[in-house]
Amino acid sequence: MKILKINPENLRESRKAIEEAVSVIKRGGIVVFPTDTVYGLGADATDENAVKKIFKIKKRPEDKPVPLIISDLEIAKKLSYFDKRIEKILLSIWPGPITVLLQAKGGILPYLITAGRQTIGLRIPDYKVAHFLAVKCGVPLVATSANISGKPSSNKIFEVIAQFEKKSYKPDLILDAGDLKHSEPSTVLDLSKGKPIISRVGLVNKKKLFDIIGV
Repeated sequence: MKILKINPENLRESRKAIEEAVSVIKRGGIVVFPTDTVYGLGADATDENAVKKIFKIKKRPEDKPVPLIISDLEIAKKLSYFDKRIEKILLSIWPGPITVLLQAKGGILPYLITAGRQTIGLRIPDYKVAHFLAVKCGVPLVATSANISGKPSSNKIFEVIAQFEKKSYKPDLILDAGDLKHSEPSTVLDLSKGKPIISRVGLVNKKKLFDIIGV
């Protein structure tokens, strides 16, 4: 498990480390990286073996789907169904700490991503490192919290490292951006049935979210 320090405010200074992270992901490896919420555990969501590694590392039940981060709305259109009204909502909340559940298009991603459900969780992050990784990898990325299932997610790098360093299955690379600002996980907004429903209140509370989307 390799650890590389980065400066999340200066991608140029951190270029070599981030390029290595991109290379690891493209080879089917697993990377821990900072996001606008907590540290995330990432992999190429189109690579079935990489997705299986995520589940092994997290000890995550296979009936529990994983969220994805994407670089832009065009990738969302390739992975899910939504109309112009929902597109307008997505444009109002992305990039940001809001994961949106949408109707998934079948046969595109490995089964474990959705765990056989008809919805898929997507987000465009408002954080330079996470968004840059999604752009450079050119694929949707698994971006589940970097912790063993059942344990809390964390914004503290020593806690993240401690959870994995002595495990049989562990990430290939950790991008160490130090301790992140205290944050809740992303808010989850379900738009799969048309009417907005908040499935999880996170960094963005219900009132603020509904103010943004005009509900």
